[in-house]
Amino acid sequence: MTDPDRPAEPPEDADDELDGDDGLDGSLGLEPPAPSAEPGPRRLAIPEGEIVRRIDRFVADRTGLSRSFVQRLISDGRLTDDTGRRLRANSEVRGPGGVTLEVPPPEIPYHLEPDPSIPVDVVYEDNDVLVVNKPSGLVVHPAPGHWRGTLVNALLARGDHYGGIAGVARPGIVHRLDRDTSGLLIVARNDAAQAGLMAQLKARRVRKTYLALVQGSVAATVGRIEAPIGRDPKDRKRMAVVADGRPASTGYRVRERFRDWTLLELDLITGRTHQIRVHCAALGHPVAGDPVYGTGTSRKGPDLLGRLFLHAWRLEFVSPASTRLLRLEAPIPDELEAVLEGLRAAEVSAGRRPSGGPG
Repeated sequence: MTDPDRPAEPPEDADDELDGDDGLDGSLGLEPPAPSAEPGPRRLAIPEGEIVRRIDRFVADRTGLSRSFVQRLISDGRLTDDTGRRLRANSEVRGPGGVTLEVPPPEIPYHLEPDPSIPVDVVYEDNDVLVVNKPSGLVVHPAPGHWRGTLVNALLARGDHYGGIAGVARPGIVHRLDRDTSGLLIVARNDAAQAGLMAQLKARRVRKTYLALVQGSVAATVGRIEAPIGRDPKDRKRMAVVADGRPASTGYRVRERFRDWTLLELDLITGRTHQIRVHCAALGHPVAGDPVYGTGTSRKGPDLLGRLFLHAWRLEFVSPASTRLLRLEAPIPDELEAVLEGLRAAEVSAGRRPSGGPG
């Protein structure tokens, strides 16, 4: 799973940059269905002798629902066979029998309202781009169950114009951070900038480096985690390393070592949902303060930690306005720095020589 050598160049395959630890804002909920998608169960019969090679196509054809919407329902475990078994989008089903699709009721979104009460920490801006330092606990954009109090609502209060190609609920959004992850986030101020920045992300030309405190001592000083990520078959609200998941790659370097914890710099090469958290947990070193993928000591974290210790620290990308390379950093938040200072003090008091140090 790991390579002790320096991380190699990213693979050529592209991914959806609205996934990832720059991902689904801590929520794996569905987008609301179109008004024509009546809620409730739909049972679809499969005659004897018929073989359905891809159940998502079959369901979309029979129901008239879009295939992307059907796939989202399937990912949420809402398609079952006659035995109650949850099916995957690429499941093969043989007749006689049938499948049942459960369509949830739509959640009516609020009108996107500016919210001047939410501060926006702008790290960089030009005519095309804003780069903001998002605090932990702030959802990036409205979604079912979270239509207000997001970064988008705060951005709208600035009175700026933003790109609209990612959808009406995502003005200017190019990529995302989980709700509990802090750090740098790119916002596009017009459609051309949004398209260009999303193209850079898809081509792996945006370098995103995170800081994470993980449990235990990571053996290799430099390495790379290559492990596919998909829905956890035991819990559809979580992600996991699974054999049929999407390819995912995370490079890492040890920045500082403590007795029971390691501070890592991590390069997010692909952008899968909760990628860093899933990869670190799979490596046996879960991120400190992670209530979803951590257990026991790692979930609680060291003294003074009251949040997920994951911070989007550095961004490198080409400005659409000037075509020059931008290198931006967001200092580690005070509440996380206090945790590190406590760990350093414990090392000194125990007579151990600190390994590494602030970069």
